[in-house]
Amino acid sequence: MDLQNLSYTAIQVVHNFGAVAVVGSAACALWLAPALAGMRKPLSWIMLMGWAVQAASGGAFGGVSWLYYGRFPDIHGIAVAALLIKMACAAAGFMLVAAYIYRGIRWSERAQQATWRALAALAATALTAAAFLRWFS
Repeated sequence: MDLQNLSYTAIQVVHNFGAVAVVGSAACALWLAPALAGMRKPLSWIMLMGWAVQAASGGAFGGVSWLYYGRFPDIHGIAVAALLIKMACAAAGFMLVAAYIYRGIRWSERAQQATWRALAALAATALTAAAFLRWFS
């Protein structure tokens, strides 16, 4: 068994579950939680963990390349743009959901809905950028 491919596969599994947490928590908060407002705080923690997993596993992809090749993956053009978009979404999503956890429960209903819409947009953008990164690298 090729340890390098096994490493990439394990990281991809973790990365995929992070994506599910980020997209799924936003979807639940927008479509299910309005009726169950008490679900928003637990969903925000799931999203925070999801963004952290996305960032850590994304870095792990580069780490495996560094370990096996002594350099980061050779990507260019659209793939670099997609990676930068994913990183920006992860950073913005992590900071926004952390702010929501810290103070958001006390925000108006309108502000909370706007926050979850923004988080859903960041999640969808990151997921879309992931497809470009995968196929253009």
